[in-house]
Amino acid sequence: MRITKTLVVFAAVGTLISAYSLASEDKGNAANGKNIFEQGKGAVPACNSCHGATGGGDDSMGTPRLAGQGYAFIVKQLNDFANDKRMDTTMFTMNTNAKGLSEEDRRDVAAYVNSLATPDVASDMNQVKDLGNQVGVRYLGKAIATYGAPDREIPACHSCHGFNGRGAAPIYPRLANQRYVYLVNQLKKWRDGSRANDLMGQMRKVAKNMSDEDIYNVAAFLTSAPLTTVGNSRLPPAAH
Repeated sequence: MRITKTLVVFAAVGTLISAYSLASEDKGNAANGKNIFEQGKGAVPACNSCHGATGGGDDSMGTPRLAGQGYAFIVKQLNDFANDKRMDTTMFTMNTNAKGLSEEDRRDVAAYVNSLATPDVASDMNQVKDLGNQVGVRYLGKAIATYGAPDREIPACHSCHGFNGRGAAPIYPRLANQRYVYLVNQLKKWRDGSRANDLMGQMRKVAKNMSDEDIYNVAAFLTSAPLTTVGNSRLPPAAH
């Protein structure tokens, strides 16, 4: 058992080192990434056909906001789709699309979407309701995001994803201003194990203790979470 745990730790350290190395490398050709995002490549359709012209995602399709997301994180997700370590069970296209791009292309796309400006609020909650989605209570979600729910072994989102989920590159993605429907769907996938490409199973451990209400509440907060506090408008470089 001790040997197994040691191997797991070494594997995790290797993943972290790989991510930090990726973050420090040349971040791809954003101009080529823009062409792929807007026009596609070969049999791979344009990314904007599902993720929107500005990479903002779409609640009606369940697609995430990519704009401003961490470069290393996007590269990892595209590679995981290409290698079937993550399965697209929403639109059922990402595995095929990622396989149709070279590793260099994936880095280029990641470089481009990382450069895009992000909105202060991702989802129109009235639209989300009109689409038939249950909407959570924002202030209850803020409590979990900030403090967690220790009695149920749910850690604070902030402990890994930074203040209000603004991201902790290169490992942890930005959750603030993410699409509500996407956040809900991914938390449920972490909970039931249908998504399992998280570092050391961290998200699965968190989500397994979350109720549907917890998930709706956290998503309601994070989709409109401010990146700064009153009187302090500064952001760490990785959060821009």
